[in-house]
Amino acid sequence: MPSDAFEDLVDTFEFLNDWEDRYAHVIEMGKALPPISEAERSAMTKVDGCASQVWLVPEVSGSGADAVVTFRGDSDALIVKGLIAILITLQSGRPAADIAKTDAQAEFARLGLDKHLSAQRSNGLRAMIDRVDQIAKAALAN
Repeated sequence: MPSDAFEDLVDTFEFLNDWEDRYAHVIEMGKALPPISEAERSAMTKVDGCASQVWLVPEVSGSGADAVVTFRGDSDALIVKGLIAILITLQSGRPAADIAKTDAQAEFARLGLDKHLSAQRSNGLRAMIDRVDQIAKAALAN
């Protein structure tokens, strides 16, 4: 079940019926992300499969079934940074088991993003979602 914050985002996207307004909102969300440090921009946090530079920094508290995963992230591309912000809104701060059960692609589709992203950005988004799932599953296994 997505967070209340993500449900609010779905409502916002329904209100913004013009794609240009939605696109601008995604960019604003990205601009609002707190920066990550240079040290966090490492091979360990870099997401492969993205045309842009993308870093996802996980923080896991607890272990196994009690693991909760929080994410921070950054990109060198504004729209991608916005996609990271949406992914963080959807998945960050949740139990790893819930993250692993969430169909993030379907949740992004609720925003209409699946119809408006280039093939390259869609592939990058898939890579980010896969990384989040891998992190959640690893947290569950510990």
